[in-house]
Amino acid sequence: MNKYTEISPEQSYFAVFCIEALSDELGVPGDKVYRLLTEDSDILDAYILPFHDALHTQGKGYIVRELKELLQKRGLLK
Repeated sequence: MNKYTEISPEQSYFAVFCIEALSDELGVPGDKVYRLLTEDSDILDAYILPFHDALHTQGKGYIVRELKELLQKRGLLK
């Protein structure tokens, strides 16, 4: 999926949830998290949106851990 593919309202809401949850966890503004997931990586388009159906069934803690792990693997988070 790329940034030009249409996404459903549910995917949009879930993406916002992920950004806000990660923002709270990291203590950084949401716009910085959005840049990490879009401009600095492809995590939003390649992970969050395509796997929305499975991810949204998980708890907030699991989702945040998964996103942090992906960011760490890509060298974007310590």
